Parts: sequence; structure tokens; C-alpha cells
Amino acid sequence: MTVEPLLRSRRRGLVIGLGLLGLGAARPSWTAAQAPGRVRPADVPKDPPTPLRIRPLAQDLHHPWAVASLPRGEYLVTERRGQLLRLSVKGDRTVVSGLPMVYGQGQGGLLDVIVSPSFAKDQTLFLSYAEPSARGARTAVYRAELQGSRLANGQRIFAQADDYGGGFHFGSRLAIDRAGYLFVTTGDRYHHRDLAQNLGSHLGKIIRIHSDGRTPVDNPFVNWPGALGNIYSFGHRNLQGLAIHPDSGQLMAHEHGPQGGDELNLVQAGQNFGWPVVTFGQEYGSGAPIGEGVHRSDMTDPLYVWVPSIAPSGLAILGASSQHPWASSMLIGGLRARCLVKLTAQPSAGFGERRYALPGSPRIRDVRIGSSGQVLVLTDEPAGGLFEVLV
Repeated sequence: MTVEPLLRSRRRGLVIGLGLLGLGAARPSWTAAQAPGRVRPADVPKDPPTPLRIRPLAQDLHHPWAVASLPRGEYLVTERRGQLLRLSVKGDRTVVSGLPMVYGQGQGGLLDVIVSPSFAKDQTLFLSYAEPSARGARTAVYRAELQGSRLANGQRIFAQADDYGGGFHFGSRLAIDRAGYLFVTTGDRYHHRDLAQNLGSHLGKIIRIHSDGRTPVDNPFVNWPGALGNIYSFGHRNLQGLAIHPDSGQLMAHEHGPQGGDELNLVQAGQNFGWPVVTFGQEYGSGAPIGEGVHRSDMTDPLYVWVPSIAPSGLAILGASSQHPWASSMLIGGLRARCLVKLTAQPSAGFGERRYALPGSPRIRDVRIGSSGQVLVLTDEPAGGLFEVLV
């Protein structure tokens, strides 16, 4: 179901200052309402990335994808091949049993992991993963209780309606907001990108559900004929960064563009982010344009765009009250850029960007804020690692 005529009445311009984002009192250099079509790609920093000091927490991890902090200094780490590891304070690791079946091909596999805000009481965690099906695979979410080195009382609480073959663009990141809603990002599965504009498909969407999988009655498309009620926003390509802003409580996300055009977005209910109708990216190989251009008045412009691509994965936000030296910053992992990207509000020019390189310049898959406020990064390598950033 394509719903372009229906959505015109529900569009809203992105007129918002960085102060509302909790990033300072400044306003960005543009807004969708004030300067339509003038969003421009970020200036690539001319200086080489600044070297970072790091402290290894775990090494020889097989393509680790996500990390979650547990009480008393422990961590959970997903490996894309389908393993969940529990890491002790001393660095010992245990393979957690009781996981659902995982489709470990291409970009598919075991993906994100987050823990419940009340984990200390309920031991609940959430996993996103590529789930095998008779036709192919689909992004799904699993809820379970962590009991030592096994998962108990597990339940799949979400699965895409679409289950195509292939190993591309599964997403997927998870986040829980202050009201307890669970957000899930999905990809467009690459060869089916037009479905990102179709509200009868879960491809290229952000999903909003209760923690048990039920659909909230106030979701934007609950009562729309032919639409899937758990969709929160649409028109996305492949979202691998998602976070709730610690100051404003707003939902922030980033997504991969094609051969350029990676986006950072402020996400609100019912918004259409344009893919593949509008994008700063180009077709792979040929460089041909995609869609209608970089802006359309009934679609939401990004906050920030990277051309060339950094291939963003992982998103962490340090609030204004953070004791970390990088307070009031967004931190984004770069796979293609092989660096950690820091965005900070500027009084009159939107965001300032600075890049940092780990020793050896590995691909960075995930960035998280640990339980004691430290910055954690995961490197995406056959023998990747979990590190604490020392500033």
C-alpha cells in the first residue's frame, strides 16, 4: 500500500533547535521549513583522525555486533555468527545458551542486544536478529531472561512481515524510551528498496511496540487501512544507529546511504524520511542519481548528511550532565571511515564534526555508554574487540 496522498495532511516540518535536542542552546544552520532543499552534506574534516587511547576489555571476538552493560561491570556482546557472550569483570567469557535460530549469512546474524531499564530486578534483555524462514529471512526481536549463562522464558515479540532471500540490509538496532516503548529499526533488504515507502511492509521502517510485542494504540498508523500498526516512521534505507537522547528523551537514528548520503535523523511519529524518493546517495558503480533529488517538501530532511559515506553503525549520546569530557556530544561508529565520529553543537553552524582513530584504524561497529558513563566501542573484524575509550 502506498500512501503518499494520505500522508500530506500529517507532514510536519523539522523546525527545531539543537537546544531542544539537549545539545546546547544553539540553533542549526538550517531547518526544513526555513530553507527547503538547502540541506548540504557535512564538510569532511581535512585533518587526519585524532589518535585515541583505548583500554582492551575483550579481544578475539568474531565480528562482534553490539554490546550491553550489565551491573557490576559485566558485559553482553553479540557476535554476528549467532553467539551471545557474557563477559565477566576479569574478562572471562561464557557462551549464553537458549538463543533463537539465527540466519547468519551476509549482513544477517545476531545483531543488537539491550537490557531492560529494570534489568536488576527482572533480568530481561532484548535481542534483534535475522530469523530464517522458508522463503529467506527477516529481522526479528527476541525477549528473554538472563539466568547465568542461559536464556529462559524466551519469546519472539516481533518479526517482519517480509521474509525475502539474500543477505543485505537487516538493520537493526533497539532502544527503549522513557515511557517503556521498544523501538526497532529495520532495513530495506537492498533489492526491495521501494517497499520503504509502503506502509503495508516492514522494510525500511522504525517499529514501535510494547516490551511484550503489543502495538501501542497511539501509534501513527494504527487505524490506517492496509497499514501495519506497529510502524512508527518510514522511508529509511538501512538503520544501524538508534538512541534515546538522555536530555530531551527524543529518538535519534542514523542510516546508511548508497555510495554517499548517510543520514542522522531526529525521528518523530509518522514521518517519511524519503528513501528512495529523495537521497544524497548515488547508485553503486554508475553514480547515477536515485529518485527525485535531495529534498521534497512532504518528506523530512535529515539533520546531518555524510558524502562521501562513513558507513555509520552504532550511536551513543552523552548528555549535558555527563561527567565525560565529551559531554553534549553524539558518538557514531564508522565502518568505511574506520573511525569514531563525534558531533557537537555549534552556536551558529549546526554540528561540528571531529574524527578519532583507534590503533590500527579498525572498522567500528558499535558505540555505547557504559554503566559508569564510560565510552565503549566494538570493532568489526574477524578478531574484533571491545574497548573503553580513554580521553
